[in-house]
Amino acid sequence: MRTVLMVAEKPSLAQSIAKILSKGSCTSRKGLNGACSVHEYAGSFQGQSVRFKMTSVCGHVMTLDFIGKYNNWDKVDPAELFSKAPTEKKEAAPKLSMVKYLQVEARGCDYVVLWLDCDKEGENICFEVLDAVQPVMNKGSVRERSVYRAKFSSITDTDIWNAMNHLGEPNRNEALSVDARQELDLRIGCAFTRFQTKYFQGKYGNLDSSLISFGPCQTPTLGFCVERHDKIQSFKPETYWILQAKVFKGKESPITLDWNRVRVFDRDIGQMFLNLAKTSREAKVESVSKKDKTKQRPQALNTVEMLRVASSALGIGPQHAMQIAERLYTQGYISYPRTETTHYPENFDLKGTLRQQSNNPVWAEEVKALLENGLNRPRKGNDAGDHPPITPMRAASEAELGSDGWRLYEYITRHFIATVSQDCKYLQTTIDFSIGPEGFSCSGKTLISPGYTAVMPWQGIPLEEAMPACERGDTFTVDEIKQVEKQTSPPDYLTEAELITLMEKHGIGTDASIPVHINNICQRNYVTVESGRRLKPTNLGIVLVHGYYKIDAELVLPTIRSAVEKQLNLIAQGKANYQQVLQHTLDIFKRKFHYFVDSITGMDELMEVSFSPIAATGKPMSRCGKCHRFMKYIQAKPSRLHCSHCDETYSLPQNGAIKLYKELRCPLDDFELVLWTSGARGKSYPLCPYCFSNPPFRDMKKGLGCNECTHPSCQHSLNSLGIGQCVECESGVLVLDPTSGPKWKMACNKCNVVVHFFEHAHRVQVAQDSCNACEASLVAVDFNKARTPLPAGETQHTGCVFCDPVFQDLVELKHASLRHAMHRGGGARRGGRGRGRGRRGNPKKPKDKMAALAAYFV
Repeated sequence: MRTVLMVAEKPSLAQSIAKILSKGSCTSRKGLNGACSVHEYAGSFQGQSVRFKMTSVCGHVMTLDFIGKYNNWDKVDPAELFSKAPTEKKEAAPKLSMVKYLQVEARGCDYVVLWLDCDKEGENICFEVLDAVQPVMNKGSVRERSVYRAKFSSITDTDIWNAMNHLGEPNRNEALSVDARQELDLRIGCAFTRFQTKYFQGKYGNLDSSLISFGPCQTPTLGFCVERHDKIQSFKPETYWILQAKVFKGKESPITLDWNRVRVFDRDIGQMFLNLAKTSREAKVESVSKKDKTKQRPQALNTVEMLRVASSALGIGPQHAMQIAERLYTQGYISYPRTETTHYPENFDLKGTLRQQSNNPVWAEEVKALLENGLNRPRKGNDAGDHPPITPMRAASEAELGSDGWRLYEYITRHFIATVSQDCKYLQTTIDFSIGPEGFSCSGKTLISPGYTAVMPWQGIPLEEAMPACERGDTFTVDEIKQVEKQTSPPDYLTEAELITLMEKHGIGTDASIPVHINNICQRNYVTVESGRRLKPTNLGIVLVHGYYKIDAELVLPTIRSAVEKQLNLIAQGKANYQQVLQHTLDIFKRKFHYFVDSITGMDELMEVSFSPIAATGKPMSRCGKCHRFMKYIQAKPSRLHCSHCDETYSLPQNGAIKLYKELRCPLDDFELVLWTSGARGKSYPLCPYCFSNPPFRDMKKGLGCNECTHPSCQHSLNSLGIGQCVECESGVLVLDPTSGPKWKMACNKCNVVVHFFEHAHRVQVAQDSCNACEASLVAVDFNKARTPLPAGETQHTGCVFCDPVFQDLVELKHASLRHAMHRGGGARRGGRGRGRGRRGNPKKPKDKMAALAAYFV
């Protein structure tokens, strides 16, 4: 029997599709990577009996990166990244071993059916999957087709079966357009980012951003925000005057009239018109007009409109909204959420989709009325040729979806119902008055038929005071008429919804990537999200954009990226050559990069005004090993030490606190050690600022502390303080934290496992000897006589923390962030890593997996 491998984009999607195609009769098992499952069942394929294996990936299998040596910021000129630096495809999530997993499942299979998301990224993942599985699949005859592509827009029985019965082929051109975008963004973004990050972080101490990034889409996105900021700053309010009149008839309440001239910018002229109007105490009705007006129902919903409404009406940011929409899609509640189309296909089952909502008490009344009276034909929208508009696919409740999930689902459903509802109809009444020679008017709306606004009440016609009954020639008494002084007001900061509109209009990003670009400028500290989800640029964001304008405005204007997006779309359509577009675009940006580097002083002049020189920032912390003067600790991101005398800056570990470490010095370079700590419940380790950036030994990498240093005799090194192999990860070593007393602990130097032991001990030291059973280093413990937990009142004991029964109840395993109970007993831990092991490199593998520390987590 032949075997068909089917691959979806996410584990939850694979489970849903397998359940539909197997009619619930599939068997499931976990895959070797632990993240994906395999669902198997028997069925027929292309007229033959086969065994189906349905599994998934977790997004992209591969990612594009430079080969190893070109990832070293210190040794590579960023200009080389445009052409000289080779790139390679690497596993996107190495821990998942996705390529190995796919090959294990594909071995012996005859056909592959690709159920990846039906957009350009999905097509790209198709070929990543094929590159992994085709070498190990059975080789059929030359003429036999073995690769199939399923096209679907929702996780419903109808759509999935329809896709299975009409299998096509993956689109190589669309996949190439994604490859081109990835390479352009990598080469251009990395070159500019590396140069400006190194240049400015070496000069200024309070930038408060660990990365000063540039992105071909990200930077124009920031440009829109700064452009609005500049308009606000340069705005000069102007004073103007209006005439305001109140009139009444009989005993009716007064109504306020609007002046037909609207406003004047000269007070004296306004006073002249006021004097003319005051010549009459009566307001004469010149005309009464009544017009039936219509407020059109919305077009079908696409991604950009959904993101706009999510931000402006629901208060959900674009990135979060997209995550919620994807979850609703994979759970089968809505159709595919990435689409540019606002027109329903001719064969779309509007009535069936609507009928599913007839039992929901929130909108059941409106839905049943539509089903009885007939659906209104939806407005004609734009058919982008990708996916149908976003619609609900099955009924749901708030209890099923949770708060934010329900709010987004509710909006999508209400929008869908509105598209097949009648337009909103209202009567607009306008009354024109004359007071002396001056014209005034008032208008009001009266609802005739709510139409679609019954399900979208926020777009309804607001209730207004009824207009007075009158006809031409009637007179009203003037209650008061006065001149009112007002001022023009500046625009407000851009909302996320307005920014999304601008990005769509100028072709910056795609419906899928727009939320990512907005999220990036927030994460990089270029803008902050204020109340009303308005985006206010920070000093750093403003200076960067002004600097780009000063050097090369095209780096920040949307024009050049918009042109690149058009070229990428032509690749997807098979109308442009992948290599030619790639080379042409890189040539343009390479020239721009060289000009940017030559002109960087223009941006630097702006930086000087807004930020403090690095020498004037921070507080004295530890002594430099070269000049023995105090270096300053700069807390702003990225935290670092700076020696103003040597004009050198030294990197530090991030996301923790830095303290001086007992004024002890590194035996290699005489720098004073500092202590990094993630808090009382987390890890701590000392480090040498110089060794951290300049590894002293060949087997060390940049960014390592003393707990990973292989110095043979230093009292702070792994060789002096290492105890044994980590109980959780393969490569880590548990290292004594000598600063942790009296609540002593050892922590893994690779992962976040923490082992607490010997609380209230007076002293804990790593002994020279090793355990005979597991070869971990022995630990010498000295307790206070009054609080010793040792038997017979003993105060000192030396033993193995893994094997010694005396220590068994004095050791507790924790996680650096989550506390776990530890399994007691159950056999000795065998294997481990003593200090002798540290000198020789790799830890010894455990001989007995029943490790006393690692056996169970609750």
